[in-house]
Amino acid sequence: MTTYLIKNATVVRTDTDADAAGVVEDILIVDGKIAALGAQLSVENTDNTEIIDGTGKLVFPGVVDAHQHWGIYNPLAQDSRTESRASAQGGVTTALTYMRTGQYYLNKGGPYADFFPEVLAAAESNSYVDYAFHLAPMSRQHIGEIGDLAARQGVTSFKIFMFYGSHGLHGRSTSQSDFLMIPEDERYDIAHFEFVMRGIQRAREEHPDLAPYISLSLHCETAEIMSAYTALVEQEGKLSGLAAYSASRPQHSEGLAVTIASYLADETGLPNINLLHLSSAKALRAAMTMAEAFPAVNFRREVTIGHLLADIDTAGGLGAKVNPPIRPREDVEALWEHLLAGNIDWVVSDHACCKDEVKFGEDRTDVFAAKSGFGGTEYLLPGLITEGRKRGLSLRRIAELTATNPADRYGLPGKGRIAVGLDADLAIVDPDRTWTVRAQDSESTQEYTPFEGFELTAAVTDTFVRGQRVWSDGAILGEPTGRYLARPYRGDAQ
Repeated sequence: MTTYLIKNATVVRTDTDADAAGVVEDILIVDGKIAALGAQLSVENTDNTEIIDGTGKLVFPGVVDAHQHWGIYNPLAQDSRTESRASAQGGVTTALTYMRTGQYYLNKGGPYADFFPEVLAAAESNSYVDYAFHLAPMSRQHIGEIGDLAARQGVTSFKIFMFYGSHGLHGRSTSQSDFLMIPEDERYDIAHFEFVMRGIQRAREEHPDLAPYISLSLHCETAEIMSAYTALVEQEGKLSGLAAYSASRPQHSEGLAVTIASYLADETGLPNINLLHLSSAKALRAAMTMAEAFPAVNFRREVTIGHLLADIDTAGGLGAKVNPPIRPREDVEALWEHLLAGNIDWVVSDHACCKDEVKFGEDRTDVFAAKSGFGGTEYLLPGLITEGRKRGLSLRRIAELTATNPADRYGLPGKGRIAVGLDADLAIVDPDRTWTVRAQDSESTQEYTPFEGFELTAAVTDTFVRGQRVWSDGAILGEPTGRYLARPYRGDAQ
């Protein structure tokens, strides 16, 4: 492997004693690891060493984008290749992608003992970045597999989609037994959620060495409220577009789901709970209230770059349809208030490449006929730097939100920070480059973006994954060498 020496860059470290604005120093990369950090570093043998002038540049720990969806609308092998390119373009070096049985993804049910090997095979040798999977226990059989998935497959994070039991994925109800591909005598409901929590806690008790890394993430929206409000919005016919979709999945639906999830976590004794993509002031108020009510539960709170940058008026049309919805500006501002107050633990993309031909219905103006989800991992770090600096967010805090915190929670102690001995996962950023978002410039195969025309003031110039330069000068380099990360991953040779 090539040895790299990055000179005179502002290195953003998340050590407790590090300067929040970063420190100008050099980084030596040898055999895929960070070999040294400090001023005026040098190497004796320069024959196999590439020196990179980092003057005026920022070096962040490679982004751990903890919420992506590879394979939801396109074949998994295809998404693993193309959407990992978009990840590297944005300085993402590790992608954690959600996966489940049922319609979409592999379009099959059955045990994870059969399903997950197919997932691993489809992604193998296709990704430009390292990756891992979160899995969703959809059936009773899956609950019984949680311990084996953690101990034998290195899957330590699991998910519940709280609205799936009686509300359609895209806004109109569908046959849930067909959609979920679960046995006809089972229901995906609050009782199932409780039993999932008990199953995860049982796995933690059976595998105490893995317990700190085993967690449950929840998509918190309430199916019954959303179904009722969807009918109201469509019957009234007063709203359209993103405003209609937001109203059909109201903010208090999120808050109620957060409350239910939190109570169940306390009831089942499951301490590691992640509240995903919180999108509204009401959701955050509920999340903070629950943290105070249940101090034994170790909550983590997530927001997406889409909900931080765009609102129902500024997002680029129905391409911005997503669950939970893009919200009005007052909710965007509430998210930023909580983020600046330290109440948000990480920021993600929720990247789900949905091509134009799949995204929109026959009537391209009907938001309820459009599919939910869009890509955006390539804008995560540049977007957070751009908007965060305007609001006084420190560079170190950006690194914590995009790398250190999700790595620590999800069992990746060998990732997420710049430190000697760890993987050389790095994102070099030009903090003074202003550019305009254009979908045609993205490495993703999605032909549109909700951020079309947005002006960003920071750009990723180089991305390193385990010491391999995979993005530089606006282009992907080499072939895919990303690895599946069985967790906990400490950076050991695999």
